Amino acid sequence: AADAAINLLTGGNWHGGGGSSHGHITDPTLAALEREHEEVTKVKNISKIVLGRHEIEAWYFSPYPQEYANEELLYVCEYCLKYMKRKRTFKCHRRDCPHRRPPGKEIYREGSISVFEIDGKDHRVYCQNLCLLAKLFLDHKTLYYDVDPFWFYVVAEVDEHGAHIVGYFSKEKVSAEEYNLACILTFPQYQKSGYGKFIISLSYELSKREGKPGSPEKPLSDLGKISYRSYWTHVLLSLLSKHTEADNLQIRDISDMTGIKAEDIISTLQSLNMIKVYKGQHAVFVKQDIIKKYLEEKKEMRLCKSECLVWKDPKESKREGS
Repeated sequence: AADAAINLLTGGNWHGGGGSSHGHITDPTLAALEREHEEVTKVKNISKIVLGRHEIEAWYFSPYPQEYANEELLYVCEYCLKYMKRKRTFKCHRRDCPHRRPPGKEIYREGSISVFEIDGKDHRVYCQNLCLLAKLFLDHKTLYYDVDPFWFYVVAEVDEHGAHIVGYFSKEKVSAEEYNLACILTFPQYQKSGYGKFIISLSYELSKREGKPGSPEKPLSDLGKISYRSYWTHVLLSLLSKHTEADNLQIRDISDMTGIKAEDIISTLQSLNMIKVYKGQHAVFVKQDIIKKYLEEKKEMRLCKSECLVWKDPKESKREGS
């Protein structure tokens, strides 16, 4: 019965970071090796995976260990992300696996949606397995094994059987560029359900809690740009609709309220022709007709709810504990 419930999924995907998402290579020898690696990795090595009750077509190369590469079908436990070649092994593992949710701490619960915060250093194998799995659906480079410097936020749909992985994003624990997101993915079986915007909104909710506006790691893919611009437009116009010219909102005020970095606010409002430069400073020029038209036409967007997030900045928690 379980096998009959398997769905075959194919399709496209968008992601953050058109460049190296978990690392930057400046050494020319390493760069040459990367180029050589890229040539090899243009060829997909695993055809399909079974994840939970879904059979999903892989889209890109992922550097699974040699003995698992070039498999027609790879079986992956949706709870611990262990991967297997044989169906019999997979069935035994499903029966005996003690896990029914991702590791780490549950920081968000809204109905059946949960989010787990996972420290790459504390749960190295799980996070490496997550990166390997995600790479099957991402067409950019990722440092799969160096997960220690990253936090991973896994979104799951919870039912009586357990927490089924929907997608995730990762972020550097320390980012000199103030990036609040490194990699983002919604797995194919959950795409077209609004989870992309949910994950983006969660990354900004965390930035607000940290008191530090953030931005996704650059460069963004073309589809990533579209998705972020859509999110920024929604947040900014919804906010501006609640204020009048008399409130004299400054870019910095908007940044503090939304967690969005000033440069992203400026570029979004410029695209709407709602920025004026006065004495070398950018000033918000509210156009009520544009806001009204947007609000009338806007589609529902699945965003995370602040009241469902139970989270404290881990750095603050460590300071309090010391």
